[in-house]
Amino acid sequence: MVAVLNLLLDTNIWLELLLAQQKADEVQEFLSRSNSSDLALTDFTLYSIGIILTRHHKFDLFADFVADTLEHAAIQLVSLGATEMQQLVVNQQQLRLDFDDAYQYTAAVVTGRSLVSFDTDFDRTPLKRLTPDQIT
Repeated sequence: MVAVLNLLLDTNIWLELLLAQQKADEVQEFLSRSNSSDLALTDFTLYSIGIILTRHHKFDLFADFVADTLEHAAIQLVSLGATEMQQLVVNQQQLRLDFDDAYQYTAAVVTGRSLVSFDTDFDRTPLKRLTPDQIT
């Protein structure tokens, strides 16, 4: 296990918990032992979760997620500007990432955060990735 501060949580981490998927307990345990001031999510993650949850008519769950993460826990919301979007394109091409992975990767690099994800595509990047159970 690794002690890490300043973590960027990929979309799949949040969805695992919100949709009660196979690793939901692992995510819940990780969040319960984490300091929310060490956590961040991207605006892309927020919008993706909004699209997925509202497509499944889980409007209240999305509203609760926003309130719980951004309002009450004060988890940082990270956005990429124009310069970072240019870097995203470079990262996407050089690292063979799809757009959403390149967005998360670029946001993690720009903010100096470690990336927490279940997505193995990040394993072929210089940043690598951590899973919730690897973090103390």
